[in-house]
Amino acid sequence: MLVLIRGAGDLATGIAWRLWQAHFDIVMTDLPRPTAIRRTVAFSTALEKIETTVEGVTAVACATPNQVLEAIGRRRVAVLPDPSCKLALQLRPDVLVDAILAKRNLGTRIDDAPLVIGVGPGFCAGQDCHYVIETQRGHDLGRVIEAGPAAPNSGIPGNIGGYTSERILRAPAAGVFRPLAAIGDLVQAGQTVAEVDGIALTAPIAGMVRGMLAEGVEVTPGFKCGDVDPRGEAASCTTISDKARAIGGGVLEAILRRYGGKL
Repeated sequence: MLVLIRGAGDLATGIAWRLWQAHFDIVMTDLPRPTAIRRTVAFSTALEKIETTVEGVTAVACATPNQVLEAIGRRRVAVLPDPSCKLALQLRPDVLVDAILAKRNLGTRIDDAPLVIGVGPGFCAGQDCHYVIETQRGHDLGRVIEAGPAAPNSGIPGNIGGYTSERILRAPAAGVFRPLAAIGDLVQAGQTVAEVDGIALTAPIAGMVRGMLAEGVEVTPGFKCGDVDPRGEAASCTTISDKARAIGGGVLEAILRRYGGKL
């Protein structure tokens, strides 16, 4: 069974990883120049480096549907630079999961595949998809919604070590992003960790760099460029998050609700 996942950032990667472990074939799509910040745990990094491995599962960059089929035959996750999914939909996936997490639907339709799953706000089960997966932290995280939308976007990042918005690095201006610190580095509050066209971007708090945008990405003012984890735990940089695993479990449940008796 082939699952197409729109998006290949860290939460989409958690979904792909969980489905791959359950023996589904996976193809993912993303921007040619991905904007994920948790790049060490995002399969989109394959588009930068040809291939990348997250917790023992390897993803490879592909340019054509035939290369996707070849990668799947080698038990790899295939990643296409195909944000519109024009190439990926030629593969006639059994399941489409929209995990772009844009907080709105960027074009996914309920008839794109026999089973369409929307992840997070912006989707309505029964209208533009068959199921929606809740992404808001709390009691309902990972819940499968059969009718209606997910909870609206709160606009507040998850609480880590007592910090929410304070731990996020945002572009100070428009321009080309250049990282000066790497994922896994320990930094101090006020330390310059990146720059945008020569304008310094400083760490808002002390901790470990958990995410950092790739060099050369064009950004706009306020664009999310990085994340500092106040706990300073190296595992947070190299392993899938609890949130991503919970959402992945919800997607797996949704697929089994539809196809479980036929697998």
